[in-house]
Amino acid sequence: MTVGLGVSIGTVNTVCAIDTPESGKNSRGRKRGASVDAGGRATSGGRGKRAAGPRQSQSPQRTAPGTWRTTLTFDSTGKARVGRIPRHGRAVTDFADLTERGRTARVRHRSLSSADLVATVARTVVADVSAHVVAAADDACAETAVAVTHPVSYGPDRVRVLRESLDEIGLAHAALVAEPVAAAAWLSVAHGPLLPGLALVYDLGGSGLTVTLVRIGAGSPARPVIGEPLRSTDFGGRAFGAEMASRRNWRSGESSAAASDAVITELRTVHIRESLDVVYECLNRAGVTMADVDCVLVVGGAARPPEVAAVLSAAMARPVIVAPDPERTIAEGAAILARNAAEAARQSRQPAEPEEPATPGMLRRRLTRVAVTVAVAAGGALFAATAVVGDEAGAQSMNAGLVHVQH
Repeated sequence: MTVGLGVSIGTVNTVCAIDTPESGKNSRGRKRGASVDAGGRATSGGRGKRAAGPRQSQSPQRTAPGTWRTTLTFDSTGKARVGRIPRHGRAVTDFADLTERGRTARVRHRSLSSADLVATVARTVVADVSAHVVAAADDACAETAVAVTHPVSYGPDRVRVLRESLDEIGLAHAALVAEPVAAAAWLSVAHGPLLPGLALVYDLGGSGLTVTLVRIGAGSPARPVIGEPLRSTDFGGRAFGAEMASRRNWRSGESSAAASDAVITELRTVHIRESLDVVYECLNRAGVTMADVDCVLVVGGAARPPEVAAVLSAAMARPVIVAPDPERTIAEGAAILARNAAEAARQSRQPAEPEEPATPGMLRRRLTRVAVTVAVAAGGALFAATAVVGDEAGAQSMNAGLVHVQH
């Protein structure tokens, strides 16, 4: 049995998910989940009339090893631990984005770059989860296929640097997948089979917003991203937190909790509505409009509040799809891609089935076909040899050839 393992390393959190043959079967048998209109009211999610609001997707229950804070600590022997924030000592943070100024760490007289730190997180998580998979699997020969995601904004040089770091740390077998491509893979399983079309991936994470257009459905190219993905740090978990902190009077001691929640909802609604400028700019650079987009896929840890999908649905008038935990969507899609690639490679390595030995009846039929072929060839040669004599001889030769074919 092959188990796909997907790792998504974000600026704030690292998520790992696995995909098994059982989860694939569950996804094919599960219908689309409940829909939510722009007002937050639940509606029917059947195959009938298309829902106008966002769909809270009921994706298959994939085994979820866990989520970690994207932090690294090292003990005296140089062993790395992910997700710990020690009370005493120092944790390495804010290294996951290779486009920012490089963050380095020194471990036992060795300097680790940002790419090395990302690879260290991937190796630690993969080792822990692989041990969990082997221990929980019924099949003693269970194998894991690994895929690690990266921001779609990475150019070939940054992808190459990350690839080299993974190779050096022992993850040469791990595939590198762009985050929106992994998200589209999740969409194809959770809501497939999909018709050929265009999906807008709205990735609202802790450190920023990334908007990408991806081809989906049958016949999608090997590189499905079209246009230019856009990223903005003006939106997301940290940006919204800073905006809340700047409003000192958003929660006073005299206001009730309900009033404070209403203020937060209103501020977040405005925050998401302002992010639509990034969406429209992405569409403009790709030379398309919202009429060309078939659905909007919302992912990222900061996309959990329901008003995020509600604002997008009301503004774009397109189906908006959100997983139960949008922070896990990319990791689950990477796990799906990893397992599918491993299964395809395994099937290609299998030897072709040997040809069955010919039975006497089959042998007689083959001899009959050979005899007919020889007769046709002989008739054609006779026609070619006698046609030059005259029309009558040529006609007789043609008839002779037809007689042989009938026999």
